[in-house]
Formats: sequence, C-alpha cells, structure tokens
Amino acid sequence: MLYHLFTWLKQHYNIPGAGLFQFLTFRIAMAILLSLVIATVYGKRIILFLQKKQIGESVRDLGLEGQMQKKGTPTMGGIIILLSILIPTLLFANLDKVYIRLMVLCTVWLGVIGFLDDYFKIRARRSAQQKGETYKKKDSDGLAGISKIIGQVGLGIIIGVTLYFSNAVTVEREIYPDDAKVLLQKGERLAKDSNITIVKDVNGATHQFVKVKTPITSIPFVKNHEFNYSKLISWIGNGAEKYTWIIYILIVTFIITAVSNGANITDGLDGLAAGVSAIIGAVLGVFIYVSGNIRFAEYLNIMFIPNLGELSIFVGAFVGACIGFLWYNAYPAQVFMGDTGSLALGGIIASLAIIVRKELLIPIFCGVFLIENLSVIIQVSYFKYTKKKYGEGRRVFLMSPLHHHYQKKGFHENKIALRFWIITVLLVVASIMTLKIR
Repeated sequence: MLYHLFTWLKQHYNIPGAGLFQFLTFRIAMAILLSLVIATVYGKRIILFLQKKQIGESVRDLGLEGQMQKKGTPTMGGIIILLSILIPTLLFANLDKVYIRLMVLCTVWLGVIGFLDDYFKIRARRSAQQKGETYKKKDSDGLAGISKIIGQVGLGIIIGVTLYFSNAVTVEREIYPDDAKVLLQKGERLAKDSNITIVKDVNGATHQFVKVKTPITSIPFVKNHEFNYSKLISWIGNGAEKYTWIIYILIVTFIITAVSNGANITDGLDGLAAGVSAIIGAVLGVFIYVSGNIRFAEYLNIMFIPNLGELSIFVGAFVGACIGFLWYNAYPAQVFMGDTGSLALGGIIASLAIIVRKELLIPIFCGVFLIENLSVIIQVSYFKYTKKKYGEGRRVFLMSPLHHHYQKKGFHENKIALRFWIITVLLVVASIMTLKIR
C-alpha cells in the first residue's frame, strides 16, 4: 500500500524522498525491520492476550524431560508470524504482481486451516474441563485430518493452475543474433505481449531475451539444468504435451502438502521449526533475488523470471517474522506457534520453491523436514508390519518424530534444536552451491 501511495505521490507531486520506495533493496530492508518489530514488540501483547483467554497447550506425558513443564504455555502463537509476514508485505510490496498475491493467499489460507485446527483442540479441552473429565488429546480433537488435506490440496490446485496458465507467469529465453528464430524447447510458447529485452553482460556482449510460457524447473548439479514437465508424458505420443498441466498441478499439490505437513511435524521443540524455517527462507531469498535480476541470472546461467524480484519483500518479511518469533519461542518457550504457524510455514516454503523453479532442491534445503517426515512414516510402517507378522509392534526409533528420538536418548531439547539448525545451514550452503556447480 505504501509502495502504491508513494509511487502515486512521486508521479503527480514529485515529493522529495517518495522515489525511495522504487528501490527494491530499501523495501526489503523495511519489510525485515517491520516484521521484527511486529514479532517482538506486538508479539508480547498477543502472548498476554492468549494467556488472558487461557489458550494454553495441553501436553500428554510422553516421558520426555521437561515436557510437563510446558503445560499451559500459550499456543496459536502462529498468529504473530502471520501478522509479521502479511503487514510488511501489504505495506511495501507491489500488490499488482501475481507472485505477491499468490503468497498472500497461501499465508492466509494455511493460517486459517491451522487456526481452525488449534481452535477445535482448545474447545475440546475446555469442554472436558467443564464436564470434570480428564482431557485426552486425540487427533480427532482438532480439525479432521482429511479436512486439512483437502485444504492443502485446494491451495495446491490454485497455485498450480495460476502458475501454469497465468500470462503473468513467464521465464525469459535468449534469442541468438545469428538465428532469426527463437530457440524454444518442446512445450514452450511465446507469452502474451512478449517483448525483446536487450542486456549487455560484463564483457560488453549483447544478449536478447524474450518471454515464454513453459512448465520447466531447475535440476541441481546438472550442466543442462532445466527439466520440462512435458517430458513426463511425452512417451504417450504426439499431442500429449497439451495435458502437461494435469501432471504439473498434481506435482505442485503434492509438494505443498508434503512440505506443509513436514513443517507441522517438525514443530515439536522450542525454536526448532521457526529457526529451521528462517534459515530456509534466507536461501529462498537468495534464489529469488538472483533469478529476478536479469544481470545476475545471465551471469550465473540460471533462468530469469520476470517480476520475481518483488517477491524478495515477502521473503524478507518471512525471515524477519521467524527470527522475531524466536524471541519468545526459543527455549524455554513463552509461546508455541501451533498449527496456525507450522502449516503456514511449510506451505510458504513449498510455494516459494515452486515459484522460483527450485522445487527439486526441496529435499536438500528442507532436509530436516524430510527426515522428520520419513521418521514418522518409517516408525508407523515398521510398527504395523511387525505387529502383523510377529503379533507385537516393534520400533525403529525410540520415538518419532526424530527429534523426540534424541530426547529419549538424553539430549537436551535446546541442543537438538541448535544442531538441527546447523544441519539446515549446511544443507542451505549446499543448495546455494548448485548455482555454480553443474
């Protein structure tokens, strides 16, 4: 909103300083600072409000050290994260850009799903207390699992359809001077109202680019590092490419659902999910900034995605919100994010990776989310298999998700969280290296 206001003031009244809002780096910095202020200053007021309303966490005794001390800690703190993301984005970003609109929708959509899940759990606890019964936390207390999946799938379909069909979502291809034709890959087409962009590299050589619509992504550690989703069904025969949208939307939906649930599972220790998400957000910010700048993209030999740079403002707010939330969520936590925050964090990360065409890197920079997800799948699958075969269920881990396994081994939760952060930093560095190692 401020971006549009100061742009109007600059155009009509030429007010001194109004042009500052045209600089992307300035707006990124302002988004980060404002998100930190909201999370730290106003976050305290939200925590006090949650305490006043007795919106506390109900904890089952799982035999973990210090676990029962968390009983009554305010939950639904994800509201702090959501506000710290949305307010700076709405103030400093260009709201006309399709990517900004998609990410605002993603944040609100998953935030509402998580909020409803937390709300139903709290309502079930209060109902039990009013009846004088002992509250037993069950999956059915919150939003039904199928309802959450339907919500995540619905968001995946919206994002997939928008990215595939919207004329505002394009990449740029180089037109070679010695060839009068644009060298387009199979399944690509010229974007509506496509114009030629001329760029000079560091050596003074001229390069010409044109916008195209194409369902491609980046393959890490590969020289010819682009993969067109149409190849997944090209074996069917001629004309199969026109059904690529079905495959693309299914893949987008699966990624958003998987990463969202991965972040939700990871949110089990003080500061763990918020810290890991902040680090992942930083690397996505790097990818978005360089892919949205035609000179950096040309130098690094990566695809240039027009209008993507504006998304850096959203990412700045996202990282600032996660770091600011750690002010109260780091051990010992004064507030838990709940599903209100964790579902949104995972969905945001997945959506950003898909938009910047780096979804194949998700298993690397989201390695902690992946291993947490796998630990639950392995534990449950092996328990069911052994129970059916031997008559009693056996376990691979002392407890799942994986962070609880290390708690059972005697590691302090603060040490576990910090080590998972360090692992994420290493994975993020490896992901950034893919920009040049091919």
